[in-house]
Amino acid sequence: MKNKIGLTDGRVAVMLITAILIIDQIIKIAVKTHLCLGESIHVTNWFYIVFVENAGMAYGLQLLNKIFLSLFRIVAVVLLGWYLHWEIKHHGRTRYVLILSLIIAGAAGNIIDCMFYGLIFSAASPFSVSTFVSLGQGYAPFLMGKVVDMFYFPLIVTTWPEWVPMVGGNEFVFFSPVFNFADASISVGVILLIIFCRKDFERITIAFSRKKQLPGDFNGEDKDEG
Repeated sequence: MKNKIGLTDGRVAVMLITAILIIDQIIKIAVKTHLCLGESIHVTNWFYIVFVENAGMAYGLQLLNKIFLSLFRIVAVVLLGWYLHWEIKHHGRTRYVLILSLIIAGAAGNIIDCMFYGLIFSAASPFSVSTFVSLGQGYAPFLMGKVVDMFYFPLIVTTWPEWVPMVGGNEFVFFSPVFNFADASISVGVILLIIFCRKDFERITIAFSRKKQLPGDFNGEDKDEG
């Protein structure tokens, strides 16, 4: 059906990546230009829109130097993009191509923040809304921008029993990280990859370790139809 209307796996992958990037950036820019840092919108008791920024990895983790982390992300996305092209060229399964596209789009979405947000936005603060500025007049140099996060799902908010060592009496929030649309795209992609694409891992291992022609089972014969 896809081929009849000109939707090859490559085109669908490009469309999916583009759509995720556009949605991710629209959400981030809307939050950044309408909310003060730390400001929140109560949607439901288990869902808030909260404007936070982080200089690290997904879900606010910060493990590496900022410049190194930004460069690492760029190299990782380039390598994943090359691998996605390789899979499409060698007739990888449609589901595998789409799942890889989710991961690439999510990673690229956060890279855009790091590369450009520091150049084009004023610094966010708890007392003022961030605004667009002339290129290069923003709050940070190239690759040093902060990633915008906003989705907060405190599904369970309770208190640890007093008898629990170290944390007794403290508040406990189940799923406390604040994340963005790009983070969600990466996480969903990784989960789907683990659940549905073990055969594809075997395929790439065979192709690169033995340097043989791709097995017939995966050379288009097992390709998804739609």
